[in-house]
Amino acid sequence: MTPPESAVDSVSPASTSRCAGGPPPVTLASRLRHLAAEAGAPVWGLVAILALLAVTTEQQAAASALFTIDAFINILPFILASVAIAAGLKAAGADNLVASAFSARPATAIVMASLFGALSPFCSCGVVPLVASLLVAGVPIAPVLAFCIASPIMDPEMFILTAAGLGLEFAVIKTIAGIGMGMLAGFAALAMSSAGLLADALKPIAKPSCCARGPETPPPPVWRFWQSADRRGQFVSAARTNFIFLGRWLLFAFMLESLMVAYVPDTLVASWLGTDNSMALPLAVIAGVPAYLNGYAAIPLVRSLIDLGMPASTGLAFMLAGSVTSIPAAIAIFSLAKTRLFDLYLAVGGAGAFLAGLTWQLAG
Repeated sequence: MTPPESAVDSVSPASTSRCAGGPPPVTLASRLRHLAAEAGAPVWGLVAILALLAVTTEQQAAASALFTIDAFINILPFILASVAIAAGLKAAGADNLVASAFSARPATAIVMASLFGALSPFCSCGVVPLVASLLVAGVPIAPVLAFCIASPIMDPEMFILTAAGLGLEFAVIKTIAGIGMGMLAGFAALAMSSAGLLADALKPIAKPSCCARGPETPPPPVWRFWQSADRRGQFVSAARTNFIFLGRWLLFAFMLESLMVAYVPDTLVASWLGTDNSMALPLAVIAGVPAYLNGYAAIPLVRSLIDLGMPASTGLAFMLAGSVTSIPAAIAIFSLAKTRLFDLYLAVGGAGAFLAGLTWQLAG
């Protein structure tokens, strides 16, 4: 049956293209959705705060914007240095060194995994494929958990930015605490595995295959990565990705810091988190666990709280608890682990953060 002439005339080129299997047209709505996804939560949070301030108090909106820009410019050299180091390690294939840490005997593997977790340049989400492949290859849970605990707490980028924002001593102590928490998690998992409590703790995607023989020996890093066009491309890509990630979160964190400076009284912080409150450390851990702040965003906030009267040891406990339970870190573990192992991860994060803060407090 031949369609009416009016129906034929009403068929647009766009609909003809769709019927022919061509790509859908790029609309304003699709572009906006793409831009929204690219911007991410930190940028939209920043925009929302500025919009709210502009409506309620224009003076504070301008002051917060200037504070954020000035703080970002001051820390920009450290961001560039940390991005260059992390991208260079990625392009050189330094992640291959991580895999070699898991081939030792259990106790040694736990210690090595904790060290590599705290010193490797990989974010929590970035290590998921590596961790999954190691588990599938038959690597025990204990060293893998040690690595996963230590990884979100410290890396070369975070060390540089923490030293710039909170001082070298704070950065060194946080690194040591990350290694210690990794070892605590690893040996706790080893004891539970020996008792049969983690016999079925992995989701199907991370379970060892029937023919697993342990991790293969990885190729050595190529430190002169600039001599290879492919590795130069990896460097540029990693540097761009890391800079955008850090820039978004730090801008958002500096905006929050400006609000804390403007609206949080010194006496409030001193009364809740100061040295006179014996419950300051537990409160910091309790506040850090649900805060879901990644380590980069927490740096300016902790700096502001310390300036308002919070001890550095309490700030350390807050940062450690928040790092382990940050959304990227928690999702990375939850994607591979069942409830019992995930609960162990969270418990070690909270207990380790408290013990690290208490140790620094007593030592000081």
